[in-house]
Amino acid sequence: MNTKDVIYELRTKNGLSQDELAEKLFVTRQAVSRWENGDTVPNTETLKLLSGLFNVSINTLLGSPRELFCQCCGMPLEDNIIGRDKDGALNEDYCKWCYADGQYVYSDMDELIEVCVPHMVEQGFSEEQARAFMKQKLPELDYWKRYDELSDNGEFEQFKQQLIKEINALNIEGMPKLERLNALAGSYVNLAYPLPGGTSAKFLDDGATYLGNQLESEFGGERCFGVLANMDFILICTYEAEGKNPELVLYKKR
Repeated sequence: MNTKDVIYELRTKNGLSQDELAEKLFVTRQAVSRWENGDTVPNTETLKLLSGLFNVSINTLLGSPRELFCQCCGMPLEDNIIGRDKDGALNEDYCKWCYADGQYVYSDMDELIEVCVPHMVEQGFSEEQARAFMKQKLPELDYWKRYDELSDNGEFEQFKQQLIKEINALNIEGMPKLERLNALAGSYVNLAYPLPGGTSAKFLDDGATYLGNQLESEFGGERCFGVLANMDFILICTYEAEGKNPELVLYKKR
């Protein structure tokens, strides 16, 4: 699609008239009309406003002229998995698992490979093929080539290690020692926990990225422990395969 078609589709899909969209973007209705007729294209600042308003990348607004890949893990990028800067703007260089709220998640290439390999095996790679591919691919990506410039000198890794210590110090019965925290998208881990009276409640934000992991219970059986945390809280739960029948074990403010 061309930019004119993308803007028209997003506007109508969100139930906005040209006047209403113009008001939100601080432009005239005639400007919106010219975009949708293909006479002009929004300038850079207006594209940023459109990106934030419709929650799509500027690349999408321009008709997807580029094929986007995460410059940390190499994953193909679609709008729903693009990472965000501190101000909430989409950052088209990274996925939400490698870059969240302006923070790079990984400082160790080998750790990232260990996280990625199981997912690649699920897609049909052998473990050996997946490792070989990642070891060749990662050094070619911008984040790892510019690591000394982009990294935070290990500050985020120190934060993760502090969280791991706090979580292990809780001594949850049946939960094995936590060794690693990975970035997890809220939409994948925001389970609805049952409450008294037959109701249920979710505690997370689908659009946020959290640190967490899944651990097999030391009691055996089908239930696993789920660990989630950020700067503000620690959440421990149990659930069955695919997150079924979740039970909240602990929710602790930090």
